Amino acid sequence: MARQIATRTDEEDRQRLADRVLGMLEDAVYWGIAVLLVVGSVALLIAQFNTMLRLQNTSVNVVMIEILDGLLLIFIFVELLYAVRSCLRSHEIVAEPFLIVGILAGIKEIVVLSVEAAALLTKGPDFSRAVVEIGVLGGVVLVLALAAFVLRERRRDTADAGEQAVEEQGPGS
Repeated sequence: MARQIATRTDEEDRQRLADRVLGMLEDAVYWGIAVLLVVGSVALLIAQFNTMLRLQNTSVNVVMIEILDGLLLIFIFVELLYAVRSCLRSHEIVAEPFLIVGILAGIKEIVVLSVEAAALLTKGPDFSRAVVEIGVLGGVVLVLALAAFVLRERRRDTADAGEQAVEEQGPGS
C-alpha cells in the first residue's frame, strides 16, 4: 500500500516537473515570437519612412496607398504582438486579437484592390474579378467583426453573471 502511494507521488512529481518545463519552453517560444514581431514592426516603420522619402515626386494617390498599405501591415504586427502578450499573460490563446488581425488584413487588401480596380476600369473581366474579390473580402471583414462583437458580448455577459452571483451571496458569505 505504501509502495503504491510512493509510486503515485513520484508520478505526480514527474508530471509537475514536465508541466513546468513545458510551460517555460512555451513562454520562451512566445517571447521569441514577440521579439520578432517588435523587430519586424520597427523595420516596417523605418521602411515606411523610406517609402515616404522615395515617393516625394509621385502622385498623392500612389503615396497615400503605399503608406496606408504599410501602416495597416504595421497595425497587423502590433495586434499580433498584443495577441502574444495575451497568451503569455493568461496562458490561453484568445481569439479576439486574431479576429482583429483578420479584419485589418481584409481592410488592407480591400484598400489595395480598390486602387487596382480603379486602374482596371476599362478592362471588363479583370475589373469584374477585382470587384467580386472586394465584395468577398468585405463579407469576410463583416463576419470577423460580428464574431469579435459576439465574443465581447459573451465575455461581458459572463462578467456580469459573476458580479451578480457575488451580489446575491451578500457580504460575509
